[in-house]
Amino acid sequence: MKLQLPGGLRLWVTLASFGFVGWALSGHIAGLSDLSISARGWWWLLLGLAFSWMSLVVNALAWRVLVDWLGHGRESLALVPLHLRTNLLKYLPGGVWHFVDRLRTLQPSLGANRALVSVLLEPLVMAVAALLWVPFGGWQTGLALLCVLPSVVLLPRFREPLLKRLERAKWKQINRADADTLAPLDPNTLGSGRGGYPWWPLAMEMGFVLCRFAGFWCCVQTFGLGEGHPLGIWLAGFSLAWTVGLVVPAAPGGLGVFEAILLLRLSGFVAEAPLLAVALSYRLVVTLADVLAAGAVFLDQRASWPLIGAARAEDADASAKR
Repeated sequence: MKLQLPGGLRLWVTLASFGFVGWALSGHIAGLSDLSISARGWWWLLLGLAFSWMSLVVNALAWRVLVDWLGHGRESLALVPLHLRTNLLKYLPGGVWHFVDRLRTLQPSLGANRALVSVLLEPLVMAVAALLWVPFGGWQTGLALLCVLPSVVLLPRFREPLLKRLERAKWKQINRADADTLAPLDPNTLGSGRGGYPWWPLAMEMGFVLCRFAGFWCCVQTFGLGEGHPLGIWLAGFSLAWTVGLVVPAAPGGLGVFEAILLLRLSGFVAEAPLLAVALSYRLVVTLADVLAAGAVFLDQRASWPLIGAARAEDADASAKR
């Protein structure tokens, strides 16, 4: 018999993460109340918002490079707006709605299998890219070596079997969320069918994580924690926490998991109260960046509708005259 936790593993990981963060908050209420943000600190937060927004653009461009590497670049797909528009959906309960929306858009051009691979390979490359920044914090009792080892997963002999398993598992989850509008998956053509190593997508995703860290670093500067501690330690701690928040099944968007791992990793050399303030302010900044990015795409599409309608009317008039 298969042992299952009531409510599923995702619920219990979420509760444990929120419980730990809540316990840390309750123990540092006095310290948090003593913190304040100066005028300079608000400028740091604004800069952090700009870096976080830029990271979303870099992430969308990295996805476009990945889809092109898979051999799907010939289709005229507006991947960057699609990525920015759907990224906000990851916060919805279930954590799959950004995948569902992307699949709905890609399937008519790519088919179910190629669309699913294009969507699922991205977080795998992102996780490997983030872990490759961890060694910049030093040896860390062997953690640096352990975080380099997952890069072999992107080799074809390991990547393709893993992709096939991910496709089967994720397809069941997605079908439970939306089985009516998605085309059926062909079980005989799973995997990417692509040889070689995705060097350029990996490099782009490393740039995305670095931009993400820049936004986090601005939050660190907001509360004056940047001095006296090596930048590499901050980068390593952030990258590890961000990766765990990405891959561990929990609340959508890694909410709670990222903050818990960050506290566990960095509280040994940084005071917990300001570190909690950094984590919470960073969560607010990146969420606001997601909202602004999705809103910008929505407004851009709304602004284009009259132009598209006018162009179609002119084409119809020209056809009628001919």
